[in-house]
Amino acid sequence: AGKVLTYEGKPIDATFFSTSNGYTENSEAIWLNSLPYLKSVESPWDKQSPKFNGQKAIPVAEFEQKLGVQVPDGGEIGKVVERTRGKRVGTVNINGKKISGKDIRKKLGLMSTDFTWERKGNNIIIHTRGNGHGVGMSQYGANGMAQEGKEYSEIVQYYYQGVEIANADPFISTITAKK
Repeated sequence: AGKVLTYEGKPIDATFFSTSNGYTENSEAIWLNSLPYLKSVESPWDKQSPKFNGQKAIPVAEFEQKLGVQVPDGGEIGKVVERTRGKRVGTVNINGKKISGKDIRKKLGLMSTDFTWERKGNNIIIHTRGNGHGVGMSQYGANGMAQEGKEYSEIVQYYYQGVEIANADPFISTITAKK
């Protein structure tokens, strides 16, 4: 209570999400801006989350329509050509078309950008690890750290790199004055 996280004297955008794939993600892998306090860190506590593993089956025709691709015949659907710092899918090449992992997640309604897929008959089975965008603090990771006895200050300074915990009063009066 009465505290705020700051980076270089300014309040941060303290983004959070449910469950990581074992690592958080750099902000620039998901959004346009690279924020120095939103960098990938290991988050092994998330493996205990009931949302760590997910699966979704999508008919091949729907997969092709939603992504605007033609899935090649045979077993290979697409090849991951780039991974992010947070070990998620950065870019996939599907039959000559490159698509970002974040676009695939959005268009197919996946839980995470850490995914693998396989073709089974007329369906594509997609396996995901983690739940959410992966940027900032993982809720399951923070809970795991707390269960190990870590203080709130250790938890937030782990997930938000280089931040300080400051008194909120100066910021509250500035925000109130702007209204």
